Amino acid sequence: MKKIFILIMAGMSLATLPACNKYLDIKPKGYTIPEYFEDYQKLFNSQVLVGAVAAYPGLMTDDVIAGDDMDVNSHASYSFLNQYKRNIYSFVPGQVFEQNEKDQQWEPSYSNIFVYNTIINNVMAVKDASEQEKIRLRADAQIARAFEYLTLVNLYAEQYDPATASSALGVPLVLSEDINLPYERKSIAAIYTQIKQDIEEAMPNLQEKVLFNSKPSKSAAYGFLSRVNLYMGDYKAALENANKALEQNNLLLNYAGYATKKGTWGRVYNPADSSSFPDGYLDKETIWLRTGGSSSGHLFEEVYASADLISVFKKDLPTGAVDKRFNLFYCDGVSNTGSKEILFPGRVLWAPWIDFNLGFGTPELYLNAAESEARIGSKDRALQLINTLRNSRITNNQPLVAADNEAALRLVLEERRRELAFRGYSRLADLKRLNKDARFAKTITHTHNGQTFTLPANDKRYIFPVPPNVLAINPGIPQYER
Repeated sequence: MKKIFILIMAGMSLATLPACNKYLDIKPKGYTIPEYFEDYQKLFNSQVLVGAVAAYPGLMTDDVIAGDDMDVNSHASYSFLNQYKRNIYSFVPGQVFEQNEKDQQWEPSYSNIFVYNTIINNVMAVKDASEQEKIRLRADAQIARAFEYLTLVNLYAEQYDPATASSALGVPLVLSEDINLPYERKSIAAIYTQIKQDIEEAMPNLQEKVLFNSKPSKSAAYGFLSRVNLYMGDYKAALENANKALEQNNLLLNYAGYATKKGTWGRVYNPADSSSFPDGYLDKETIWLRTGGSSSGHLFEEVYASADLISVFKKDLPTGAVDKRFNLFYCDGVSNTGSKEILFPGRVLWAPWIDFNLGFGTPELYLNAAESEARIGSKDRALQLINTLRNSRITNNQPLVAADNEAALRLVLEERRRELAFRGYSRLADLKRLNKDARFAKTITHTHNGQTFTLPANDKRYIFPVPPNVLAINPGIPQYER
């Protein structure tokens, strides 16, 4: 077996994982040589790998408004936010992170990729497992690697455009666990090609049903392809793959029975049995589990919902109906997350305190299929799909209607915004792709202390810069001017 250096964790815990050399600024620390199939299983099963998505991209979107300098909700105090979060919120040009500051998406993603590369390139050589076991674990790692690259290319590169994707800068593409190899920033097209290749190669070797939703199933792979297709503007393929995934799992959680109580984690609960709202690993909507990264995985109580987002929640809400997403996950004018209530009239605080699934779930499948139908297919099925989703979210809901596909598409996109608000980088990715269409392009406006910050559609500031600690080692790496 080829000798490779890799960090093996004890049990289910794993320290900061190694990734690749100077491009990535991740340095391997504790070394051993994997010899057994169990070693590779332990690597893949690490809970650290599940926490894969940073929350800070949400600060760049039209969903947020910052708190006061010394806000009544202390977590939302603007002066207490990390400098990089204020930089993102105010759309600063150039670098976002300080010289010695860790980018909570770039570094963990490449660290995870190092582990997946190790499994993909070496697990087939072990002697103590069947071919089927080894092939299946390799396929699991391919799905996970593809997920990291889809995240990276959507944050650190411009929006996929078939006219420019072959020349536009993507991200460094690392397919080896050899830390001594040089790495190159590939094109957006090359990254998407690798993502699709990994998914399609893995597909035949994935299980139909999985015991734990942190392992990818065939349904997860179809859902993954649907997201990739949607981001690429291939709506026919997005619809086909969303439908295939829905054939295997179309379950939705009915929010009607849930309410809120004082507290943080567990504040959203079911009064009938006192159970908490299910985190992603317990949610029947979860197809493949990925959660927020441990250091920057959520924005709970750090930001308020923008007036724009609030207006979308109020739009098309029937008389007497309650959108439980707004009712449960936001605090409207009063906070019940601490020992005493805090009043902030006219403002709405994002405060769900739920470990949402940020991987692939059935709500996104309904939305992907609905958007694709509205664009290239049946407006009636598009409406049927989002009405089904709304029935599980809105008490006393009434079906939406639309005169044509254009009207149906707008309804679908608004529903997508309600459902996916503050979920990882979902809204940012949607803004970037929708900005390519003049019908949906928008300028985002943020305010603070009498200052107004604007981000026009397709502005290069939508693209996160390569972190400064990486540039310090690689000053010649090509970058976007932002």
